[in-house]
Amino acid sequence: MLIHRLLSLSLSPTAQRFLGLFLHQMVKKMKPDSKLLLSLHKRNHVFVKFAVSFLLLGLAFRLFSSDSIRISSQLETPPVSERKTESPVVSVPIQAPVSAVSPVNENHTSDNVAEKCDIFTGDWIADKSGPAYTNESCHVVESHQNCMRNGRPDSGYLFWRWRPLDCELPRFNSKRFLDLMRNKSWSFVGDSISRNHVQSLLCILSQVEQAVEIYHDEEYRSKRWHFPTHNFTLSVIWTPFLTKSAIFEDMNGVSSSEIQLYLDKLDETWTNQYKNFDYVVIAGGKWFLKTAIYHENNTIAGCHYCPGKNLTELGFDYAYRKALQLVLNFLTRHGQKAFVFFRTTTPDHFENGEWFSGGYCNRTMPFKDGEVDMRDVDRIMRDIELEEFDKAAAVGSENGVILKLLDTTRLSILRPDGHPGPYRQFQPFANEKNAKVQNDCLHWCLPGPIDSWNDLVMELMVNGEKYR
Repeated sequence: MLIHRLLSLSLSPTAQRFLGLFLHQMVKKMKPDSKLLLSLHKRNHVFVKFAVSFLLLGLAFRLFSSDSIRISSQLETPPVSERKTESPVVSVPIQAPVSAVSPVNENHTSDNVAEKCDIFTGDWIADKSGPAYTNESCHVVESHQNCMRNGRPDSGYLFWRWRPLDCELPRFNSKRFLDLMRNKSWSFVGDSISRNHVQSLLCILSQVEQAVEIYHDEEYRSKRWHFPTHNFTLSVIWTPFLTKSAIFEDMNGVSSSEIQLYLDKLDETWTNQYKNFDYVVIAGGKWFLKTAIYHENNTIAGCHYCPGKNLTELGFDYAYRKALQLVLNFLTRHGQKAFVFFRTTTPDHFENGEWFSGGYCNRTMPFKDGEVDMRDVDRIMRDIELEEFDKAAAVGSENGVILKLLDTTRLSILRPDGHPGPYRQFQPFANEKNAKVQNDCLHWCLPGPIDSWNDLVMELMVNGEKYR
């Protein structure tokens, strides 16, 4: 019975095997003296049983200890590649977003970020903490991006955070950002997506300090704000082509004539102010898909999608490359040593049509990487952007200009759930449940996925030397 108890101990198979052989050998050697043991048993049963048990336990403990030392080296932690990772949560209970910035936003640093990390490749992960602000705590959200106020019934799109594959991306630190921007000037230059972006930044910063609007143009497309405590100026300049243009389109996107686009002249609306900026986020994109007549060297060079005009179809890619070359040449050779972020094109998520033909976006969950392909027009634009950026970055480094790529295309394509859709207008289905309304599947709800762009901006600003 004692042998069986010893073998039933929680030992490794190897230890059990050696212990069993050892005990059986001892029993075998003890057989010739069995009469002696029996006699002792009759005379002093308790003493003998105790002595034998003590002897066997001592020998077993010695054998077990030495064997455990030998086999312990086999129980090492498996390599990282062999460990199972926890599956990302794909949905969380709908809850009210928090209005305060999480403490991790203010204290987390990125000192351990790997230098070769690509912060633009990753996945959206569930984040129960929600956004840093709400549509009620921020007062600069325009009506057509105020999805919650306009009656959007779901709120799950608010509870996701961008996570790069190979490194941690700190959350935006509002207090530190404003401290770094003391006595500085920052401008977003581009189309309505740039305005969407600057409003996101204003909302996040408003949790620390409210900005004061000090300027707007006649159509409220270009604006400027001031943070008095930090003497920080933030502006957005609406220039959808970045180059000189004549646009005949109302606020609803209805055109009365073709756009006239001058591919060899920059828009002075932003170039005349450029010398005042310490930081710039600049971008182009979607407007180049519109019908336009192209001008170069004071003459019409061709067009894009202008049937019946007897003009050469040059394509939007021709115009976009020309425009970016002109813009990047200006940025890298201008005397102003600004810190420049060049943001890549933003994909839309219209399904079963375009904005003018009944297209919609009614998804409520992000895509996973690999579940959606980039559309041809977005791929063409982004290829042009990367090619021209690489050439410009080399020139900029020689001239002391910091030029950083803000590649938001791939992470944005995974968020079909973050657009206003029909809720670009107030209570679109209040009168009729099945009403046909125009959808916005290009701009972003506020709060929404575009807030994560600011995490990227700050990481590039603070630790830009670690990235391209």
